[in-house]
Amino acid sequence: MELEQVLHMNCGVGQTSYATNSSLQREVMSIVRPILEESIEVYCNNKVLPKCLRIADLGCSSGPNTLTAVSNIFDIIEASSQSLNINSPTFQVFLNDLPGNDFNAVFRSLPSFYEKLKKEKGDKFGPCFITAMPGSFYGRLFPDNSMHIVHSSYSLQWLSKVPKGLVDDQTGEAHNKGNIYISKTSPPVVFKSYLDQFQIDFTNFLRCRSEEMNIIEAKCLDNYNVPSYFPSAREVKGVIEKDGSFCIQKLNTFEIAWDAGFTTINNNNEKHKSGKYVSDYIRAVMEPILVKQFGEIIMDELFNRFANKVNESMANEKGNYVNLVISLTKN
Repeated sequence: MELEQVLHMNCGVGQTSYATNSSLQREVMSIVRPILEESIEVYCNNKVLPKCLRIADLGCSSGPNTLTAVSNIFDIIEASSQSLNINSPTFQVFLNDLPGNDFNAVFRSLPSFYEKLKKEKGDKFGPCFITAMPGSFYGRLFPDNSMHIVHSSYSLQWLSKVPKGLVDDQTGEAHNKGNIYISKTSPPVVFKSYLDQFQIDFTNFLRCRSEEMNIIEAKCLDNYNVPSYFPSAREVKGVIEKDGSFCIQKLNTFEIAWDAGFTTINNNNEKHKSGKYVSDYIRAVMEPILVKQFGEIIMDELFNRFANKVNESMANEKGNYVNLVISLTKN
């Protein structure tokens, strides 16, 4: 399976689209905004702002969240510029995702975004120029020393490919039988394969960004495995320190409930909808690569069952995602 061809969020604005089911990701961006503010304020205070500030959002997807990070960065730069009594720079923004991303939807949203920006900030702000940069962030995307601020949210857990070592080289048997991802029944070799691939990918990500960032600035069932890895803070720290390209300014963890962003009347008749909410946003993210492996016919049934499983799980214990938020400066 050519992962780069199928790894994209559900397109459009339908019921199962990423655009309709991405409020959890927006909640995460809201939670980490103070750290984004702190990081950019440090940058603004320690550097002379260039005439053209180049910003990249890696893994932008499409939908209402696509320009949220960019808008937040604009707000922070504007506030810092005002506090320093300097003019805000011109902005050049690169929205990056894999080529299968719905960039057409992003482009259609730009006129209204520009109009909103002009109305809120006036003619003295910017100007800004937004373009797309399709490609994998595990490889080079930009020229040497060309970028000032690089942002990525809920994207680096995706691996560049399904890890090697999940199938026995001699017998051809899958090591992770009965699973499509790491689980309690997965043998140690599965954990190691995923961790090894994450370390390779994240190292590539750091090295590519190190070359690109401007020097003035302080990524069938037994045979199917999800190409995603959620590292611990210790594992992330280990890769960063071993690579040596960046210095850790912040490495924090926080938890967010599976159904964060979901509001409903708190009664027994509505509780089942929480499971569907979770199932819908997982479907919006996962369906394209699942369809490639298992076909489209089973998708409705699969995610209906998944919603029920989520409800069962949340009835017994609170489901939380553990998130990492990282701020780095180039050494």
